[in-house]
Amino acid sequence: MKKRLLLSILAACSAPVFADVNYALNISQPEHHLGDVNVEFPKTAQSYLDVKLPAWRTGRYEILNLANGVRYFKASDNKGNALKWEKIEHSTWRVHLNEPTQVNIDYQVYANEPGKRARHIDDSHAFVNASGFFMFSESFRQEPVTVELNVPKGWRSVSGMENYKNKHSFKASDYDVLVDSPIETGINQHYSFVVDGRNYELVIWGQGNYDVDLMLKDLKTLVSTGNLIWDSYPYKRYVFIVHATSGASGATEHINSTIIQRPRNRFGSREDYLAFISTAAHEFIHTWNVKAYRPKGLTPYDYTNINYSKLLWMAEGSTSYFEDYLLVRSGIQTTDEFFNILSKTINRHLSMTGREVQSASETSFDKWINQGDDHARNYSTSIYLEGALISMALDIDLLEKSQGKISYRDVHSELYKQHKLPKGFTEQDVLAILKQLTGRDYSAWWQANVSSPANLDFDALLSKVGLSFELPEKAKATPSLDAFTKNTGELLTLTHVRRDGAAWKGGLTTDDKLVAINKKHVGKDLTASLETFKARGKVTVEFIRRDTLMSTELVLSEGFDKPKKVVANKNATDEQKALFKAWMGVAHPNDVKKDD
Repeated sequence: MKKRLLLSILAACSAPVFADVNYALNISQPEHHLGDVNVEFPKTAQSYLDVKLPAWRTGRYEILNLANGVRYFKASDNKGNALKWEKIEHSTWRVHLNEPTQVNIDYQVYANEPGKRARHIDDSHAFVNASGFFMFSESFRQEPVTVELNVPKGWRSVSGMENYKNKHSFKASDYDVLVDSPIETGINQHYSFVVDGRNYELVIWGQGNYDVDLMLKDLKTLVSTGNLIWDSYPYKRYVFIVHATSGASGATEHINSTIIQRPRNRFGSREDYLAFISTAAHEFIHTWNVKAYRPKGLTPYDYTNINYSKLLWMAEGSTSYFEDYLLVRSGIQTTDEFFNILSKTINRHLSMTGREVQSASETSFDKWINQGDDHARNYSTSIYLEGALISMALDIDLLEKSQGKISYRDVHSELYKQHKLPKGFTEQDVLAILKQLTGRDYSAWWQANVSSPANLDFDALLSKVGLSFELPEKAKATPSLDAFTKNTGELLTLTHVRRDGAAWKGGLTTDDKLVAINKKHVGKDLTASLETFKARGKVTVEFIRRDTLMSTELVLSEGFDKPKKVVANKNATDEQKALFKAWMGVAHPNDVKKDD
């Protein structure tokens, strides 16, 4: 008995005494992109404490070099005495402890990578994603955290986290919430609104050609659409952070906020604005799909290693697919605008020969290493692109077999109900839900479309919902090299050569510089340079490779000057039109015109 009691006491003494982890960020040199960080870890009796900076950030499935901006690392105890430390891995610092003590960490961060959406500081603002600023210890990962900012006068600080002591301080239940709740602080515009009892904020950093009134109007409409798929909302407050900037674009979802970056003058046209509001819809959907439920391989997050999953196509591609449904159903986007976007998605898919090589499952697993270059386009596919189209195929299949009663939305509704975090879900869980909803086994469908490269028949697929995928009436056949180029001075340089296309068969490759075709100089416009030739005609192409003039013979392929488009089938049956309405939630265009 005494021995067991002694062991219990020793175990208690060696365990950490749990308390808040306190972070402070001092931005006194914003023009130099520098911030000074202090972290106070609670008292611990461990012989050492490992503190780490994440090697990636949530929402971007790629190992990032986030620790490269850390300098002047120091460690001290609760009395201010220096503690011995050593760096044991590229983003891990080990602090040695001789006795139980609180551990204080100080270091400087260089933050000048806005495009990574992890760290950026300048003289007008700072975007603070904890993954790029705040070190953590696994020993205290589950403990409450506070963040205090010391920023230039006149700056406003906003985050999905609750305020703590003042308007520049925040608190979170643990590090996982902190790392998924970025802070935007600086000179910004701030708007707030309430929809269905939930609080929303729009924060805009940077000047641009955006229309705030239109943004607010459509965001209010958008955030009311969540119940079209899910039975409840996982938040009471949500923050839209927008960067109108230059040199950075993209977006990232977080627990109850999102960061959207666009070039400052890419909001004004209808096409540009639709790109913005579609991105907002995408990140809004992520509040459920990824932030409320996600594949098992991504829960819990491992911040220092690759998090493998074969279901990233559902996490990202299905989200891309649902964004159009919410926008069309809410009236923010017209059906014609939806058809235009779907046309571009299908044409991009058909132009990527990698779809014949890699399945959605494989490209999900390899997302961390796929770089999107010439080889990737020829031998890989995209979790966004492929995932969206596979989601559409599954949705239409479900609707058709159930006479419009069951959709892919129901699958995600069940995932939200049955697999809320921290549970996570697997491929077998998705198949089980499909069987639960339909009574049918979808294993064979999954093997053919997810585990194997999908061979989607868009003519047959779209016909079921009263649509066609066809060339415009005035489209003309044109000769093609099956390659993409960019202007590099006086010559065009090949940037992508489509596998098994004309240029590929002729032995051309990326970085070759085109000089002439049949002795005629290739100008800065490849399409114009090919106009004098005929499709399926043999030509001699002169090009420069390794500073040497070379030539090759090849047969031009046939393309068209206008891409195929998704359009409403004028002869759609009542059954097809009914399925369209079950699919998109609005009347088929033919019925709309009749009503007018």
